[in-house]
Amino acid sequence: MMKLESSRLKRITLSRGRGERYSHHAGGIPRASSVHAISKNAAVVTAAVVFTCIGLLVGCGVDATGSSGRTNQAAMEKADVAGFSGEYPIKVVCTTGMVADMLRNIAEPHVSVTALMGEGVDPHLYKATPADVSQLSHADIIFYSGLHLEGKLGDTLVRMARRNKPTWPVTDQLEHNNDERLLQVQDGFYDPHLWFDLELWGECGLTAADALADFDPANAEDYRTRAREYQADLMEVLTSSREQIAQISEGNRYLVTAHDAFEYFGRSVGLNVHAIQGINTEAKASVSRINELVDFIVDRKIGAVFIESSLSDRNILSLVEGCAARDHEVKIGGELFSDAMGKPGTPEGTFVGMVRHNVDTIVSALK
Repeated sequence: MMKLESSRLKRITLSRGRGERYSHHAGGIPRASSVHAISKNAAVVTAAVVFTCIGLLVGCGVDATGSSGRTNQAAMEKADVAGFSGEYPIKVVCTTGMVADMLRNIAEPHVSVTALMGEGVDPHLYKATPADVSQLSHADIIFYSGLHLEGKLGDTLVRMARRNKPTWPVTDQLEHNNDERLLQVQDGFYDPHLWFDLELWGECGLTAADALADFDPANAEDYRTRAREYQADLMEVLTSSREQIAQISEGNRYLVTAHDAFEYFGRSVGLNVHAIQGINTEAKASVSRINELVDFIVDRKIGAVFIESSLSDRNILSLVEGCAARDHEVKIGGELFSDAMGKPGTPEGTFVGMVRHNVDTIVSALK
């Protein structure tokens, strides 16, 4: 396999200030505590949210009681929440389409799943609407991706957890264990786009199943069995994806996109990944970064770059124009789904369909 190149480290160095902003406010829910989220007595409020609310509130200068400059530790203690005792289906609300698709595969028909974010929505910038708050308030249990992906939903998710609403990041166990497979972009912060590592995403499904099993013990075995089946399905998709990517000659295995959402994907299938923006789309693309990528593309005679469904194509078009000014023609290889799935009812409206679409698009453009 070819040696994978990465411009990630350079981008971090160039955008240190952006990373600091991301970790302070746009980063949302801070890192998980080392305390398990659900006790044996079905205390299902996530320690990953409850204990780390402290870090968020201190970072904003407000404690748990609304006072500034200090934290009320007692107010943030983990609360005991009863398991499910209502009528089925359980009302599950998820932040992103990828998380919602996971829960549907694992838990239907015992649950009904609602996703706050639809097609083409950027989760880094998404803010809760009054309708979202109502949906979350009426949910029986909430699942979100975590690792600071849903940055601007942080305060809302914290409020839900403090109301004893079961609130779970599906990445909880990976972060809790400081799993070495997580891509660290800055001290204490990880690349949140790990659904593109299908092995890791399958493990996140097991975490979600455990949370549901504790919340709804009557169907615990079903959740865990379905999660293992989902994990196996994802591994089949990963195997076929690697086989397809291997059809691209090694010298052409460069994936250039609008923002840095595909590092996990590139690592797992053997692509060199480069992007204009970093992992968080809140920061504006710099002219220097575009010029740097133009040099990179021209030097390696890369033939295609890719737009993303949840981002403007403006920066990629600037990249194409910059290459043209250097007498190098680079085409738009197609649209990839990165932070959001496709339209409901289409193949791309499922997570597996989204991945397959991306692989087919990349191979068609680069082969």
